[in-house]
Amino acid sequence: MKILVTGGTGYIGSHTIVDLLSKGYEVVSVDNYANSSADVLNDIENVTGKKVQNYAIDLCDLDATKKIFQDHPDIKGIIHFAALKYVGESVQMPLEYFRNNMNSLMNILDCQRKWNVPHLVFSSSCSVYGNPDKQPVTEATPFKEAESPYARTKQMGEQIITDFSRKNADLNFILLRYFNPAGVHSSGIVREKAMKEVETLVPIIEEVYTGKRKHLTIFGGDYPTRDGTCIRDYIYIEDLANAHTLALEYLDGLENPGTLKTYNVGTGQGITVLEMVKAMEKVSGKPLNYSIGERRAGDVVQVYADYSAAKNDLGWEPKFGIEDIFRSIL
Repeated sequence: MKILVTGGTGYIGSHTIVDLLSKGYEVVSVDNYANSSADVLNDIENVTGKKVQNYAIDLCDLDATKKIFQDHPDIKGIIHFAALKYVGESVQMPLEYFRNNMNSLMNILDCQRKWNVPHLVFSSSCSVYGNPDKQPVTEATPFKEAESPYARTKQMGEQIITDFSRKNADLNFILLRYFNPAGVHSSGIVREKAMKEVETLVPIIEEVYTGKRKHLTIFGGDYPTRDGTCIRDYIYIEDLANAHTLALEYLDGLENPGTLKTYNVGTGQGITVLEMVKAMEKVSGKPLNYSIGERRAGDVVQVYADYSAAKNDLGWEPKFGIEDIFRSIL
């Protein structure tokens, strides 16, 4: 089966391509390298022994997007990662986030309908829950106010797909709500190669450990949590990548089309920022230079997953823990 992976040279996209290729799928990638590198394609080939064609185009350009499907009318599934993704940046650049993330999604849906691509898996986020009243969150947990424009684009993206699915009952959709992906592929070769300064915790911890960054600033130490820092659910990148392959297998195994499903993809373990720092110190045997700063706009207090629906339907569950994540980056 041929799969189009948008954002294919990004962090999650590249790891998912490796997983797909290892399971016998044929993959076409699209990525304009806005926050990644073409070098990632060589890394994928080095790990899998397979070359992946990438279209270096902007998915907000509908004609350019159509060209992919014209060249590959046999695409049977789409995994849509391509999006701007940084919470803090989205607070500073809301229009850019809405314009990019919404237009690219709608162009992909246009092409899915025109070329009758049966399956689409959408890269959503736990940020859709806002600051939920109860933990862990299930797929039925009501959305609260989005804490950032990035989070709102994911809420809007899910709604667009939901409305689109009602008028396209011959197509199938899965919305995967990621928690916090982290770590490096077990080969040590495929990893995030962001062009922008990273905003996520584990890459920053890695930069402090290697000396690339002098210290880590923890945004807020006065949250109503057990140590005053935010709580998140950190999932090893290969576990997350595999969830996409299982989602496609699930959709392809359905007898009748017209499915729209949503799944949390997390570990079910809420870990504070300080606990993540201490875990890295334990694994590395090296103290990290950090300080507590002011809260950052856009951050929720805590969120972690109930992933039982993914386990029951997709046969997915995490195999790795926090210390495994840090071992992978050492």
